[in-house]
Amino acid sequence: MIWAVLPVKELEGAKQRLSPALSPVQRVALMRVMIGEVLAALLAARGLAGVALVTLDPWATALAGRSGARVLTEGARDGHTGSVTAAARVLAAEGAAGIITLPGDIPAVTSAEIEAVLAAHGAAPAFTIAPAHDELGSNAVVLSPPLAVPLRFGEDSYFPHLAAARAVGIAPRIVPQPGIGMDIDHPADLASFARLPQAEGTRTLAFLRENGLA
Repeated sequence: MIWAVLPVKELEGAKQRLSPALSPVQRVALMRVMIGEVLAALLAARGLAGVALVTLDPWATALAGRSGARVLTEGARDGHTGSVTAAARVLAAEGAAGIITLPGDIPAVTSAEIEAVLAAHGAAPAFTIAPAHDELGSNAVVLSPPLAVPLRFGEDSYFPHLAAARAVGIAPRIVPQPGIGMDIDHPADLASFARLPQAEGTRTLAFLRENGLA
């Protein structure tokens, strides 16, 4: 079975690139809303063995406890790539067949989108990816086995991930999804998210409207 891995760095000082539009308190509040929506989608998705948050953040740890998700702390301060890779090692050692990893800033994601990405994933060894809307970032990655392809997250990770899969002899499967693709990193992303049909009904859009940001 495939485990979901959701990396959550400590929220204090999160999302600095949104500072032109949001105060520090607003940024933390926004991250909490977004993480909650991503976690809810993962927990509702069928076909997962479980959901693990890689975090040392007290709020995220408490959220995981309330939600029935697992907490992994190894690698939690090693950045996006380091935390997901550390989780993949732990889960591989426990016999997990694969992992799917998503960031915490894609609040329009739905369980149906996650299931669609999982359904497109082939037999191991396999690598499936749902890119960011700008085709620069990697917003959902599925790996079987968990360490099948070296990971390297960041704003320009999409094409390097495709190349990394091909370098180990795996033909990557590409499965764009509108909700997964809409990450919120920059002030301009707030308006893009608000215009997205999948954003309607999300708590994130309600938060942005309440704060005069959408």
